[in-house]
Amino acid sequence: QVHLVESGGGLVQAGGSLRLSCVVSGRTLSSYAMGWFRRAPEQEREFVAAISWSGESTYTKDSVKGRFTISRDNAKNTVYLQMNSLKPEDTAVYYCAASRNYYGDRDGQYGYWGQGTQVTVSS
Repeated sequence: QVHLVESGGGLVQAGGSLRLSCVVSGRTLSSYAMGWFRRAPEQEREFVAAISWSGESTYTKDSVKGRFTISRDNAKNTVYLQMNSLKPEDTAVYYCAASRNYYGDRDGQYGYWGQGTQVTVSS
């Protein structure tokens, strides 16, 4: 059983930065491609970024490209989302997700999810 726990969310002013972490336990992180998703109030969950099993490939949503960076440290069983130049529209609950055999932006392909961490960006 894979267990994912996000942390690092909080309240930040527009233009600020946060780094989210997702610690994976129960299985070796390198067995999974990882993704970050978010859900804003009254919105559908949406893709933010994904990273391949080894970390060689990443894929980022256009609206956050250049501001958000996904990375992973398989030795620490941790995936990160560095978020810079935050905007009020980035306010959402952020979730990390794991998939054994899929790397991409479709949330239905991820089988394991964390509980989420709240990010609030004030204007």
